[in-house]
Amino acid sequence: MIAFSKTLKISASVFLGATLCVHAAQAPQRIDVSKMSKQVENVVVPLPNEIFGALNKLGSVNWREYVRTEKSSNFTERPRIALLLGTVIADGFIAVQAEDAPAVKDIGHRVLELSKGIGVGNSIVPHAKAITEAADKRKWEDVRQELDRTQSSVQAAMNEVQDQKLSQLVSLGGWLRGTQVLTSVVTKHYSTDGAELLHQPDLIVHFQTQLQGMPEFVEQAPIIRDIQNGLGQVKPLVDAGSAKISADSVRKINDITTKLDSGIVTKD
Repeated sequence: MIAFSKTLKISASVFLGATLCVHAAQAPQRIDVSKMSKQVENVVVPLPNEIFGALNKLGSVNWREYVRTEKSSNFTERPRIALLLGTVIADGFIAVQAEDAPAVKDIGHRVLELSKGIGVGNSIVPHAKAITEAADKRKWEDVRQELDRTQSSVQAAMNEVQDQKLSQLVSLGGWLRGTQVLTSVVTKHYSTDGAELLHQPDLIVHFQTQLQGMPEFVEQAPIIRDIQNGLGQVKPLVDAGSAKISADSVRKINDITTKLDSGIVTKD
């Protein structure tokens, strides 16, 4: 989950359904994750649970509004499965925020199913079981921790079998879903502080660079080309420099990421 510094100050949207309060009076302009992250290659990537911990201090959102209830399509192409897996894990964090136990349990089963589709299901079985048990008991912090571990286990298993590209697609799918939800919230209740959480162009560059190294996946999953184009549209919107990201820019980012997210979960 780059040709830039090892310490990446990352947007709240990176994850995976991360939360923010657009009404907070003193929302942070950046979330410094250098002390609450793991390192993948030369990039510092925040753990979703830690992002939640930082952003939960800002307040609450009606997360039930953003829980995805419809089932996504089934795919056989491994790049499509990897992207979809990332979005489903992101949906898990959103469902936890909403304290929706049935949705969390369904997502746990779906994560296991998708993980099997890319050959790493054995690594996920204990996490899926733990997610279901914790959701039954309404132990939401335990569910968050298991979702963190699920993400880490999926990517570690992929890296072990030299599937780093698929691992990147899992991160990308989650980022897109998280950004789509974040911008939906900010669009409804715009604040410059909330919008500023999107100001992370280096992350866009990272994903663009990764996708450039995956030409063999484009034929299997044409949505990857759409994502490449979409990231090119998003980058100038989040790269505002010293200026504030406008409400119009947030809406445009939401439009772009909503279309891409829909493309990931729906058959062509």
